[in-house]
Amino acid sequence: MTPAANPAFADAPDAALIVAFANGDTAAAAEIMARFAPRVLAQATRLLRDQAEAEDVTQEAFLRLWRVAPRWQQGQAALSTWLYQVTSNLALDRLRRRHRSNTSLDAVAEPQDDEPAAVDRLQMQARQEALGAALAQLPERQAQAVALRHLEGLANPQIAEIMEITTEAVESLVARGKRALAAQLMARKQELGFDDD
Repeated sequence: MTPAANPAFADAPDAALIVAFANGDTAAAAEIMARFAPRVLAQATRLLRDQAEAEDVTQEAFLRLWRVAPRWQQGQAALSTWLYQVTSNLALDRLRRRHRSNTSLDAVAEPQDDEPAAVDRLQMQARQEALGAALAQLPERQAQAVALRHLEGLANPQIAEIMEITTEAVESLVARGKRALAAQLMARKQELGFDDD
């Protein structure tokens, strides 16, 4: 459960929160968690497609942040960018271990969504599973770039910083990834309910 935001830090810049936490202010840590934990958890869930593993990754990402806070270098990276990068790396490490142990991503249950009607939920789940399976077939860097761009909604310069590559390389990875996904999913277009386009 994410802690409630602290009104004293509501308008504080992220960098000020890190400094405050490094100086022992636990209210700053609560504000950081309130701002970023939901986004980190959502990113980890999208990458791993497993709620329990995503929660573990979220916890590990924040543990790493708390460890580096006293040595945080102001101006080198935005807090959000740093968290996205750490979360991506932790999730990719888990995916590699999962792949090595021959556990299929298809065997991992989707997180439950209570909102849509049953038919819509089934179709949404089928689409998510198809996208997840197709993403899993892409090279890791392409899958990461596509997920950060189109699932996380990040801009190419942010993705470049997270992946430690150039913006042009991000554009290339995203374009190749989208072409590969379209080719993989084309045969399932009607099955997934995209036949009326």
